[in-house]
Amino acid sequence: MLSTLILVLGPLLLGYLLGSIPFGLLLTRAAGLGDIRNIGSGNIGATNVLRTGHKGLAAATLLLDAMKGVAAVLVADQVGQLAAVGAAAGAVLGHMFPVWLSFKGGKGMATTLGVMWGLSWPVGAIACAAWLLCAAIFRYSSLASLLSVVIAAPAAWLLTDPRAATLLALLVPLVWVRHHENIARLIKGTEPRIGQRTANKDGEKTTS
Repeated sequence: MLSTLILVLGPLLLGYLLGSIPFGLLLTRAAGLGDIRNIGSGNIGATNVLRTGHKGLAAATLLLDAMKGVAAVLVADQVGQLAAVGAAAGAVLGHMFPVWLSFKGGKGMATTLGVMWGLSWPVGAIACAAWLLCAAIFRYSSLASLLSVVIAAPAAWLLTDPRAATLLALLVPLVWVRHHENIARLIKGTEPRIGQRTANKDGEKTTS
């Protein structure tokens, strides 16, 4: 029992530390754009980085946020599948609740996609394909994220280890909770579409 606990908690901590690296914040500061938390929605993720108008920085943020999830899983998988699942959980929690930012992080979608790829690349591929399809149809990044995790979760039960599938199923409500503001705006019809200009915290127009 103790050995199993250590096998999970060690990778969980490793995943948390990797996941808590705020790439969106670091990249925008390095580019001289200031604090991303004062722009757009204030989120540190790729969608908000895109609101700076720098598509390259947004793409880099998306890739790095996903890769930290992949890296956490692949490193821990050298120990075993249970360790990989623990690291996956830690990576997503680290991105959402980073200790360095007073536990105020991102919504976790890119990192969730990353751990999906790490745990089972077919599941990750299904999630990414679902996101692209939903984004193309509805033109809402948030809605595409919400639907893609719902689509990927049942696929995980068919394509991966039951422990990994259980984790991915548990991540679905967590991702949805983190998107509660987006859900409220979707219901009201005020959620900005992909490419739509929105007002940032200073009232200036930025691209969504």
